[in-house]
Amino acid sequence: MALVVCDVGPRDGLQNEQRVLLPATRAELVERLSAAGLPRVEAVSFVNPDRVPQMAGAEEVVAAVSPREGTELSGLALNERGYDRLLATGLPRINFAFAATEGFSQRNVGSSLAKGVEKAERIYRRAREDGLRSTATVSVAFGCPFEGVVDPGRVVELSARAVEAGAEEVVLSDTIGVAVPRQVRDLVGRVCAFGVPAGFHGHNTRNTGFANALAAVEAGAEVLDASVGGLGGCPFAPRASGNVATEDLVYLLEGEGIETGVDLDALLRVAEWVEGIVGHELEGQLYRAGGFPPR
Repeated sequence: MALVVCDVGPRDGLQNEQRVLLPATRAELVERLSAAGLPRVEAVSFVNPDRVPQMAGAEEVVAAVSPREGTELSGLALNERGYDRLLATGLPRINFAFAATEGFSQRNVGSSLAKGVEKAERIYRRAREDGLRSTATVSVAFGCPFEGVVDPGRVVELSARAVEAGAEEVVLSDTIGVAVPRQVRDLVGRVCAFGVPAGFHGHNTRNTGFANALAAVEAGAEVLDASVGGLGGCPFAPRASGNVATEDLVYLLEGEGIETGVDLDALLRVAEWVEGIVGHELEGQLYRAGGFPPR
């Protein structure tokens, strides 16, 4: 399996923006990212719009997007109602997330860690039965805003349970951007031993996101999450700033000789467009500095 760069901008990126975009605009963002050659785009989140109004109208977004060969669309769900909604849209992949700590589970989804993991296991089994591809994302895998440092052994155990239940890949999320490369190499390497693709979802909060992404690849990661322009964060995690910027990550990977299949010039134009629709400068740097050498 080649390295998959998954752009989570339409979901994880926009959910932390003050401006609420119409479903049609969010669908256009998905279309633009697909046209730039992203192999996967996390298009929507099936969550309660009262809690995350930026994600309202997920079904409308999916209905407005024309599938493009070479780009897989996915959606995030946090509970069984969200899974049912996603299943009805026909999306081919579900990303079902659960927390690695009690505190974040209570704050993010309103249930205990134990119940959250049991719920996730049921969803992975259902996805297998329903013919959906499934991603297990372990939130706050490296550090929690409410409990501090997270025991790597616990993350490995939770990841193993997800795989046993049927999850086809496991993505470790540095939700608040506290990890360093040594930790990422260790934890990603341990998850790779389960025999399914491992991935890394990094935030650049403490300026280690790009180093961590490379460390993940060195350890065997096959999936890297990033967000166009560096949009994003988590509304339920204090001081969780933007994701690693997709275009900056692609520039880095390609400079390292790692093929991504992404049209970097097209992606830079998407970032410039996003800046206009959200109404402020983005965290990413490449869309302002430009690629090198200039083309």
